[in-house]
Amino acid sequence: MIEWKPLGGGARPVPQPVATPVVWAGACVGALVLVALVNAVVGPYRPELALSALSLLAAVLGLCARFTAAPGTALLCWLFLNGFAIPPAGTLTWAGHRDTTWLTCLLTAALIGTALARLVHARAAYRRLAPGHARSDSAAGDGPYDS
Repeated sequence: MIEWKPLGGGARPVPQPVATPVVWAGACVGALVLVALVNAVVGPYRPELALSALSLLAAVLGLCARFTAAPGTALLCWLFLNGFAIPPAGTLTWAGHRDTTWLTCLLTAALIGTALARLVHARAAYRRLAPGHARSDSAAGDGPYDS
């Protein structure tokens, strides 16, 4: 005897975040591409534009990451920013206030992206499970055997 089971019968879980090493790999590749693109299109040594692009990258990566990935994402973006967007290219330097501000900006962008994703997923899960919000696939009278 065949027993039919609905595939989407239960509550849909909140999507799992992407693994941290995958997010960090995306940060490395994305930061390299963005800094190279800014240096090629606008010209070298434009850290303000590179910081803006890398902050946007960190926020986008934060949308699919865990909160624990944010510091590493910010650090990897800062390494490419510091190493290739300011003179001398290829040399890491530490200029106290400037680099602290850059790291804070990148970390904040990653955390905002992650928090935004968590809020959107939590709101969607609440709307699916809240009383008074009937799911379209479980409404009475929709089934093939309801009459």
